[in-house]
Amino acid sequence: MSQANAVPTVKLLIDGKLVESTTTQWREVVNPATQEVLARVPFATAEEMNAAVASAKRAFQTWRKTPIGTRARIFLKYQQLIRDNMKELAAILTAEQGKTLPDAEGDVFRGLEVVEHAAGIGNLQLGELANNVANAVDTYTLLQPLGVCAGITPFNFPAMIPLWMFPMAIATGNTFVLKPSEQDPMVTMRLAELALEAGIPAGVLNVIHGGADAVNLICDHPDIKAVSFVGSTKVGTHVYHRASQAGKRVQCMMGAKNHGVILPDANKQQTLNNLVGAAFGAAGQRCMALSVLVLVGEARAWLPELVEKAKTLKVNAGTEQGTDVGPLVSCAALDRVTGLIQRGVEEGAELALDGRQPNVSGFEKGNFVGPTIFAKVKPEMSIYREEVFGPVLCVMEAETLDEAIALVNANPNGNGTALFTRSGAAARHFQEEIDVGQVGINVPIPVPVPLFSFTGSRASKLGDLGPYGKQVVQFYTQTKTVTQRWFDEDDVGGINTTITLK
Repeated sequence: MSQANAVPTVKLLIDGKLVESTTTQWREVVNPATQEVLARVPFATAEEMNAAVASAKRAFQTWRKTPIGTRARIFLKYQQLIRDNMKELAAILTAEQGKTLPDAEGDVFRGLEVVEHAAGIGNLQLGELANNVANAVDTYTLLQPLGVCAGITPFNFPAMIPLWMFPMAIATGNTFVLKPSEQDPMVTMRLAELALEAGIPAGVLNVIHGGADAVNLICDHPDIKAVSFVGSTKVGTHVYHRASQAGKRVQCMMGAKNHGVILPDANKQQTLNNLVGAAFGAAGQRCMALSVLVLVGEARAWLPELVEKAKTLKVNAGTEQGTDVGPLVSCAALDRVTGLIQRGVEEGAELALDGRQPNVSGFEKGNFVGPTIFAKVKPEMSIYREEVFGPVLCVMEAETLDEAIALVNANPNGNGTALFTRSGAAARHFQEEIDVGQVGINVPIPVPVPLFSFTGSRASKLGDLGPYGKQVVQFYTQTKTVTQRWFDEDDVGGINTTITLK
């Protein structure tokens, strides 16, 4: 691609400086509502990516020894800078990703919550002490940083997911190399600029851009000690195996097929409102979207009301007032989603609401699909087996709660699920029997606050520790156990040839 285009170029962040890439490979960042080219993003050269890792390695030598209070104060300042720039960050995000301005602010805010949690690192990175475990012997643990860590983030949450990663890694004393999605890197770069303004030293945070080559370099580089990934199952599985074989710690949060189970005793209007928002918000482009509905027993009669409520959602550009459903992120995403809708029709599902080719005045070039609902969906259908990642809801039926639970547990993914009911007994039975990492009871998208950790399971997750909360402190630190004895000056001990400390 020629560099002659008069559009801004996205920079690399290496050693505390925003750097213009020397690459010959570029990709356009496109507004999905208008097809306007907003910027050009470089696919960094191997030399540039290696320089980012080398910078992080050098910075680690001093950053790891930075007092924990100093680290915490940087993130206190950082969270305030994010708050002060919330509107700007949301506007950038909406322009390049497409989600509505309120949803974009929510994207930033959920990341901000993790930054706030990182500011409390003094209470999170605590070891343990056992005094006098033997005669004048104490044992204690230290949670020490690993070194250079790296993150690979997806297009659908270009603010929140980077903020899941580098603040906690850096707060625990590591340095970081971030590779955001090449589809919408601009808001991530603005967050990186604010991080520098907050006082993160040169080399502690570096940002590279690219595709498969950048992913593989992160997996292979001997100086990178841990990798965090959020994205598709295909890429996540590749990252997990390749990086694990290179001796790294790896956590991969991947694909999903999230089910909402509706019992007939649920509050109908509240439930229908929740379902419509969870299925079609963010144009269905979130790994926690409620993309499958299981109507149990008499709740099967709710389908017509669900369809009518979905019809009321406004499809428009994310910048427009009152928009409920914005565009898909790219033309390729539009083709994929509409192709899967067509396959659903061909495979015999009942198209209760067809959202293809909506009329969006003023944004005729946008990648729009309106709310789409399939009824009579069967487990073998493509629209059920594949993660559509669009505003498409599959409706299935079950006679009993146990039948619905069996249906959910038979799906290979285990990211999130929700039950809607007024019965405490049913809710407890559901949460005990369901084999899914994150469970909502009358909560359609049960993503936990940062006091806890994101906990998908089965095919939705590889690695045992979640990407934020207390679990991620363990992920980004190595436990060192110290056993020590101090003798009094006049104490002369005898020779002890056993390993028992007395």
